[in-house]
Amino acid sequence: MLRGIDVSAYQSSAYDTDGLSFVFVKATEGRTYVNPRLTAQVKTARDAGCVVGFYHFLWPGDLTAQAEQFVAKAPEKAGDLLAVDWETTGDGTYASNTEKDLFIRAVKKLRPGYRVILYTNRNFWLTVDTTSYAGDGLWIADYVTAGKPRIKAAWRFHQYSSDPVDKDVANFATKAALREWATGA
Repeated sequence: MLRGIDVSAYQSSAYDTDGLSFVFVKATEGRTYVNPRLTAQVKTARDAGCVVGFYHFLWPGDLTAQAEQFVAKAPEKAGDLLAVDWETTGDGTYASNTEKDLFIRAVKKLRPGYRVILYTNRNFWLTVDTTSYAGDGLWIADYVTAGKPRIKAAWRFHQYSSDPVDKDVANFATKAALREWATGA
């Protein structure tokens, strides 16, 4: 398994990349928010030779505008990954299953040839999700032993800790295997 992290504007742009194979960077949220540290955080990951992914925090409503915003702001480089973060928003709402599925499909249409995956937590996956649609792969948050999320579904990435940063593992034997999968959409 490969080690990685995910970062947002809450983290420094000069995060430690020692031992990391991949980094997911928050790009956008809703229709208007863009991570002010996006460019610098991406540079840190690329300079370290990491596979880079971008995620969008999904809000309910106006999916076309959200997908267009995400694709417009997430850098476009072959082999980059795209993810939708589907969970409860700051105001206690969340996008429906249909909205989540439509958003993933819209991003795949707007950025063909790129892997688009679903990030969600175990509770959402088990109690809110009704379609099991995760695009090209599931990135599951479950704060247990790395690589052992408590779900039956196949997964590609597992967020297992948030201390001191969001820590993840990828279900790939090598960074080369991850890169090959990422470019094979």
